[in-house]
Amino acid sequence: MFVTVLGLGLALVVGLSLGLLGGGGSVLTVPIFVYVMGFEAKQAIAMSLIVVGAASLVGAVRHWHAGRVNLRVAVSFGLVAMAASYGSARLAKFVSGPTQLVLLAIVVCAAAISMARSAQPDVIQPPTSDPVIVIGPPSGLRLMPVAIGVGLLTGLVGVGGGFLIVPALVLLGRVPIKLAIGTSLLVIAMNCAAGIVGYLGRVTMPWETVGLFTAVAITGLFAGSHLVGFVSPASLRRGFAVLLMCVGTFVLVQNWRVLAGAASSGYDRASSWHPGKA
Repeated sequence: MFVTVLGLGLALVVGLSLGLLGGGGSVLTVPIFVYVMGFEAKQAIAMSLIVVGAASLVGAVRHWHAGRVNLRVAVSFGLVAMAASYGSARLAKFVSGPTQLVLLAIVVCAAAISMARSAQPDVIQPPTSDPVIVIGPPSGLRLMPVAIGVGLLTGLVGVGGGFLIVPALVLLGRVPIKLAIGTSLLVIAMNCAAGIVGYLGRVTMPWETVGLFTAVAITGLFAGSHLVGFVSPASLRRGFAVLLMCVGTFVLVQNWRVLAGAASSGYDRASSWHPGKA
């Protein structure tokens, strides 16, 4: 009971971070499911796809109503990412759980660095009043490798990849920052949906737990959206970046030991074999 309550309390933190910062919190979902609520890695990744996808869809709808979603960009970017997400989710059965968590830890640390950089006052943000520039073939081609990479990450480690999508849309697609955020949320929702389909039938889904976690996270998202005007976004990003780095380092150390131990035992078995013992 205590574990469930603690996990749902952390779901609220995930939602608050999404509402206050526009991203970052979703990368904590898998560690919460694994290290707090005790789920197996592959199961936690599939569960995370539902939570992240649902929260992103809610955020995307809110941005859509505010006119901050470029549907053409979302569809062209998202369809490529969806194919990669589905494929990596199907191929995840060939990757061990600890290996997936090591990859997740690297992604969490990368998200922490990205968030810390965005909190610096000297980071140049494109003016939000710029006209919308529709992505033509050259820009679209530049975005394709990013779309494939984001899709692979989503299906393999259960993260949305907004910290990669937003800069790619701004810098490569020349999409204004506010439109990029709303468009990114729609892409993440599409990505997660494809990843969920890829995991169906391969893991047991505790729907009640997932539903409660998702509902609490979305509640936190709305609460964070209302609180955003009362706190300093830069300070929050710096603090949350430190938290992400700590979590990423913890997950990396825990699973690196597992992988190192497995490699060592495999080496010992191989070195102890000789034809006379066959």
